[in-house]
Amino acid sequence: MTDQNKKPYEPRRFSEPEFEEKTKEKYEKEDEKQEEKHNQDPLSSLVWALILIWAGLVFLASNLGWLDQIRAEPITIGEVTITSLSRWSLIFLGAGVLVFLEAIIRTFVPAYRSSTGGNFFLAAIFIGIGLGMIFSWEIVLPFVLIVMGLSALASAIIRHR
Repeated sequence: MTDQNKKPYEPRRFSEPEFEEKTKEKYEKEDEKQEEKHNQDPLSSLVWALILIWAGLVFLASNLGWLDQIRAEPITIGEVTITSLSRWSLIFLGAGVLVFLEAIIRTFVPAYRSSTGGNFFLAAIFIGIGLGMIFSWEIVLPFVLIVMGLSALASAIIRHR
């Protein structure tokens, strides 16, 4: 075949009703997949519900004066000072631990397996904020960066397998 006989490539053209039908079918299939995924994976909803319950429990304990009983004067060990526990530090620490546990479950339980990089990142941020309110940021920030790097490394290694 010579170059003169070749027809230039033309993309397939759909008539409007045919295009609308194909597009509608495509979106319906995507919606079904999303709904099926949501129905099969209640883990995220469970974790966020537990975070709200945890926050409520911390506020309740604070309002009833229970947190005041475990608060102590700031403790200094060498260069590190541990200040008193606040409501928000406990809420962020608890939320970070719960999101971290979700990421661990998603990593090792095949039924819930999905991308975990964002969960590890969010867990590190929450735990970092919580610890940053207890310790100084000069101590917490390097650990947060190390944990985030390790989680990215672990995620890459697991995904490579």
